[in-house]
Amino acid sequence: VYSTTEKTNQKKLNSKAIVKVIQSNISLLKEVQYEPLPNDIIQHNNLCTWAEAMRMLHQPQNIDEVEKGRHRLKYEELFLLQLTLILKKKIGQNTFKGNVFSAVGEYFNTYYQNHIPFELTGAQKRVLKEIRKDLGSGLQMNRLLQGDVGSGKTMVALLTILLALDNDFQAVMMAPTEILAQQHAKFLSESLEPLGISIAFLSGSVKTAARRHAMESLASGEIKVAIGTHALIEDKVKFKNLGLAIIDEQHRFGVAQRAKLWKKGVKPPHVLVMTATPIPRTLSMTYYGDLDVSVIDELPPGRKPITTVHKTDANIDAVFGFIDKEIKLGRQIYMVYPLIEESKKLDYKDLMDGYESISRRFPMPEYQVSIVHGQLKPDAKEYEMQRFVKGETNIMVATTVIEVGVNVPNASVMVIASAERFGLSQLHQLRGRIGRGAAQSYCILMTGDKLSQDARTRIKTMTSTQDGFEIAEVDLKLRGPGDMMGTQQSGTVVLKVADIVEDQLLLTHCRNDAIDLLEKDPELKQQEHQYLKNTLTQSLREKLSWSKIS
Repeated sequence: VYSTTEKTNQKKLNSKAIVKVIQSNISLLKEVQYEPLPNDIIQHNNLCTWAEAMRMLHQPQNIDEVEKGRHRLKYEELFLLQLTLILKKKIGQNTFKGNVFSAVGEYFNTYYQNHIPFELTGAQKRVLKEIRKDLGSGLQMNRLLQGDVGSGKTMVALLTILLALDNDFQAVMMAPTEILAQQHAKFLSESLEPLGISIAFLSGSVKTAARRHAMESLASGEIKVAIGTHALIEDKVKFKNLGLAIIDEQHRFGVAQRAKLWKKGVKPPHVLVMTATPIPRTLSMTYYGDLDVSVIDELPPGRKPITTVHKTDANIDAVFGFIDKEIKLGRQIYMVYPLIEESKKLDYKDLMDGYESISRRFPMPEYQVSIVHGQLKPDAKEYEMQRFVKGETNIMVATTVIEVGVNVPNASVMVIASAERFGLSQLHQLRGRIGRGAAQSYCILMTGDKLSQDARTRIKTMTSTQDGFEIAEVDLKLRGPGDMMGTQQSGTVVLKVADIVEDQLLLTHCRNDAIDLLEKDPELKQQEHQYLKNTLTQSLREKLSWSKIS
């Protein structure tokens, strides 16, 4: 823990000197008054004091003391984290009053009664009820909506947009990629057209004249719904009366980017953030503890489970034979590759090699093959995508640009080349592109013969379950919380002693203790909570507005 360097050694601060410093400081601990945890918390959880934990970790008399000292520090770290998140949420709720959406009006009722294409699942109805309660509460909604691939999050988003329009507010929906934004725009345009509602689309590829018209229409309030990419958060984009902001695949946006959307309303708009990447409960408590969480844990009726199999590259001829049979049945195929150009270091089939071998095996004019990757110009990419969507091509050879945002019910086979190179959540997302029609769908994971232990675990998990939350739990164990959430995000939690994977039960316990404490003493006014209050105020680096908590 206390490492030496060449410089410290030169200054005579070597390992022996550090031990002496520690010993002299440990002897002073008896005089230290610092103890952030209240007595009742310490006694109730059978914890040692902070000073005892320091002594036990630096001068343990036996191995049990090490564990006891570590447990105390873990508890303190997780308890303070949960307390901070809960307080932030309370302050946010009491500071930012939300627009009240009191009406369920003509737009919502007309669409629900006459135009909704299918019966909502029980989970969708439950989530809508939670959202409607938020919208009518007078507080700003900050809700995270989790739902597996194909669970119907977009339909919930559409119905929430109609609630905003019924209450004379504008709504905006932001997606991380052009393809996904266009997919949402197409779905919403087609869904809202019977109601006479038009939408504005904004992205980097929108031409100047169309962009100007869209921005003027949003600023005047003539158009009520905007869909787009990061272009929506540019300072030039103004709204007349923004009441709702929906952010899809929210983990791809930084906190600062989301905050720009919130500033575009007179009052902060209600916020619904959506993700198809299931987040383990412990992670959502840690990273999104200041958000309310809704989960769509039910797939629409009639969906057949996807058959997932693992094949090595030696079986490629048999796989091609299977693809041929599916094409002759009228189905379409995805072939996904991890790289665009061949890597000198890694012996993986790249996209162009794959395209050439598929074109040889499935020659024109009997077969038609599309190719899509990130280096294609937007127009060319869109042209190839549309050919596949319309059924003009049999096989789509692609990189992971098709991970989100492509909906082709007729596509029944997903072949992932070099599947060992993909993370679990990515494999799960890719598999979610199929299984959207009535036909039985198949996901084929192709790998080399030699696999690492982690790669074997990922492949085995994919072939044994389709439960996104189960997959996310395995992913969390393999990758750790930092990798999963993306440490580049502003505000990512970094824990010093506790471990979210190992300490899941303790985290839940600490959250419950924090909730209980704040129910008894919302502003931490009681004398025994003063150290705790000071610790929290310092850790947030800004004065907590305690008057806004209760």
